[in-house]
Amino acid sequence: MASALKVPFQVGMRRLFYAVTPNETSFSDVKDVPPYTDESGPFFFVLIFLELAISSYKKDGKYRLGDSITSISAGVFSRFPLLFIKAISLVSYMWVHEHFKIFELPWNSQWTWWLCFLGVDMGYYWFHRFAHEVNFMWAAHQVHHSSEDYNLATALRQSILQSYTSWVFYLPLALFIPPQIFIVHMELNILYQFWIHTQYIKSLGPLEYILNTPSHHRVHHGRNRYCIDKNYAGTLIIWDRLFGKLEKKYF
Repeated sequence: MASALKVPFQVGMRRLFYAVTPNETSFSDVKDVPPYTDESGPFFFVLIFLELAISSYKKDGKYRLGDSITSISAGVFSRFPLLFIKAISLVSYMWVHEHFKIFELPWNSQWTWWLCFLGVDMGYYWFHRFAHEVNFMWAAHQVHHSSEDYNLATALRQSILQSYTSWVFYLPLALFIPPQIFIVHMELNILYQFWIHTQYIKSLGPLEYILNTPSHHRVHHGRNRYCIDKNYAGTLIIWDRLFGKLEKKYF
């Protein structure tokens, strides 16, 4: 197992929870940024198998073979066009940054790192909200919501087409955020959203006021009327609080 991992186990697990420091995730050049998502595959499956073991022990039916295979297959197929679309996204971001930047923040500043963290998360919030409220974007995003189960395998059920619209929402950051810092937070923001697709973690206490948690995201995936178009957050639930989309009726 260890020999198959491209990064130390504890490092890979920390990445899934955004538990990283600015110093270890700041780079002077785009080509130095690790492929965080690609390196996280083994860690996804470690947690999926752990959750599956808990479900099997409890016999609670939270995993069904067919649904889980569909989710994992969708996740695999969604990776195929990413080489192309990531190139478009990065080239577009770098072009805007090169030609239209108002100023350039230093890549090795903690202030830059935290500002990018907030900017990427807010960009994701608005992309996600549009993906639910604009018909042609929902046509792609609905793949993620097509599962009848809610578990960690569901997190992998992604659309092939979704990435063709998401990158536009981050272009304003190119006016001042260096591309290499932007890429880091783009990847870590998505990785964070993996572990919140579980029913086994209930309330996280005071963290519920700040972070997007499993209880918040269960509402987002709910099909009750009060759940529809609520809790769009990626990492921070503060955006839903600010923009009036927070639903606190948890289940």
